[in-house]
This record gives sequence, structure tokens and C-alpha cells, in this order.
Amino acid sequence: MEKHTISVLVENKFGVLARIAGLFSGRGYNISSLTVNETHDPNVSKMTIVTTGDDAVLEQIDKQLNKLVDVIKVEDLTGSRFIERELALIKVKAENHEQRSQILQLVEIFEGKIVLVHTNELGIELHGRADKIDNFIELIKDYEIIETARSGRVAISRSLGKTEDFKTIN
Repeated sequence: MEKHTISVLVENKFGVLARIAGLFSGRGYNISSLTVNETHDPNVSKMTIVTTGDDAVLEQIDKQLNKLVDVIKVEDLTGSRFIERELALIKVKAENHEQRSQILQLVEIFEGKIVLVHTNELGIELHGRADKIDNFIELIKDYEIIETARSGRVAISRSLGKTEDFKTIN
């Protein structure tokens, strides 16, 4: 099943997140990633939800979300051109000079940053598209990952201008 990225603008009120999470769990829909924060307007929060499902499931999610009083706007970004980013912190074993060197090369290739240097481990910060982070994690698995923390996807739609006017950076 395809992953869908849903952008939801909601009123910034107590309990809204719980109601939306309850909507998903009550109907047996899984949330792969969920991020929430205030927008430039402190009365409005933006939720970015990543979930899986076919068109019928997504139609139901859209209808159910739009029924909630505190929901301002629901937009399924999937299939459209949108900007997405995610942050990952990864702690990996690096027990000798050769391992450290190989890990540092991968971090440089993926434009990451070393944020922790310890006797037998390195902490790595990586940001970018979710698939970039997935690829990095797949390559770094050979070095024994100790811990991983991911922010979840944040996304915004592109403006309504011509797609030729845009170029993707990173």
C-alpha cells in the first residue's frame, strides 16, 4: 500500500491531537509518522500525518477529519509535488579507526553532521527527505545502530505556480 502524506490545519486547542489520533485508532488506521506544531498564527497548528491505505481508506480519513469541529483544512499531498523534510539522530557503534573513517565518509556523502564523538560510538544528525534518511539507515546498519530517533515528516504543498518555476534543493 502506498504511503500518504496528509496536511491538516487545526485550531490550536486542548484535545485536538487526541481526537485526531482517536479517529485513526478507532477505525484501525495506522499512523506511520505524526508531527504537530503551531504555524505562524499561534491560534492554528499544522499536523503532518503519514499513513497507508488505498483510495477508499484515504477518502474515509478525509471525510472523518473534515467532520471534526476544530479541523480547518485537510489536504492529501500524495501525488502532488510537495516539499518534505525529516530530521534523524542516529547513534552507531564505531569501535576502531577504520569503522569511524567509513562512517564519516557515509555521513559526508549524505551531507550529515557528527553531533557526538565517544570512545566507541558516533552520533549523527541527518536531515532531508524521508527516503534519503531510509537509505542512510540501510547503509549504516552494518555498523550496529545503537539508537535512532526520527522527527517524522513535515511537509508543505508547493505554490500554484508553474512547476517549471521550481527547482528542488537537497
